[in-house]
Amino acid sequence: MTSGRITWAGTVGVVMLAMLASGAMAAPRKKGDKKPAPAPEAKAAEKPAPAPAPPPPEHKPAEVKPAVDDPAVPPPAEKRRMVGILDVRVDGVPDEIKAQFERGLEEQLDTKIYWLSSRAQMRERMKFSTKWTEGCLVGGCLAELRTQTSAELVLLAAFNGSGTSFGHVVTIVRTDNGRVLSQESGRCEVCTVNEAMAEATLSTMRLLNAVPDVLPDEAGDHSVAMDLVATQSKQQLAELHRGERRRGIALTLIGLAVAGGGIAAYVLQDKPDYALAIAGVGGGLLVGGVVVLTF
Repeated sequence: MTSGRITWAGTVGVVMLAMLASGAMAAPRKKGDKKPAPAPEAKAAEKPAPAPAPPPPEHKPAEVKPAVDDPAVPPPAEKRRMVGILDVRVDGVPDEIKAQFERGLEEQLDTKIYWLSSRAQMRERMKFSTKWTEGCLVGGCLAELRTQTSAELVLLAAFNGSGTSFGHVVTIVRTDNGRVLSQESGRCEVCTVNEAMAEATLSTMRLLNAVPDVLPDEAGDHSVAMDLVATQSKQQLAELHRGERRRGIALTLIGLAVAGGGIAAYVLQDKPDYALAIAGVGGGLLVGGVVVLTF
């Protein structure tokens, strides 16, 4: 019975507390009561700043590798000397010797120093020229070949043979003036065709290796030689003129002295005949001196 009362009393107490709490919440708010500050809103989580974009990759120009020397492409003028095979003649040996000779040169010639143009390449470059004919081997007509091909030198070769005897003549010709720069010949009495071609190729190599870096200016050298001769002639003429002048002065002075002596003798010694002769001789010397000084 006692526990039942306690339970009922507790229940009544809880109900009373709940009613008092709801009444307090419903009571009107007095003037001056501050409105409770709203709960601060949670700030949105700030996103991290985006990372800066990486710089664009540097554009590097493609590395140009030096082109491998191609004997089929003409070189720059400042790099290699151009040599053209203008004519190869054979007599008593097969025509194949011409191509064999060209191949031998291409294999042995230093392509860093020389650019060799074959006969076929030379004809290909000259076929559109209206000022050159195939028979032009030396002389002023080579100026047109130089214009069309830029070759400084041309090569002329001739081979002949009979049995085991073979000979060759190799000639280097300048294209600026059409003159022969150098020449070498040889003969083998007992040898094979291959041995003869090898010797001809060596002869050509010797001639090309002996060509100076700067070809001699023959016209300039001739002009310098003429100027030197003219200068020497002028000096000799000047020396001769000075010598003649000295002789003229000497003759004039001697003539004056002799003529004066003759006149003095004529006056002082009662007019002797020899005094007139002496005066005449002096007068002649005087006239001769004056003539030399005049001319």
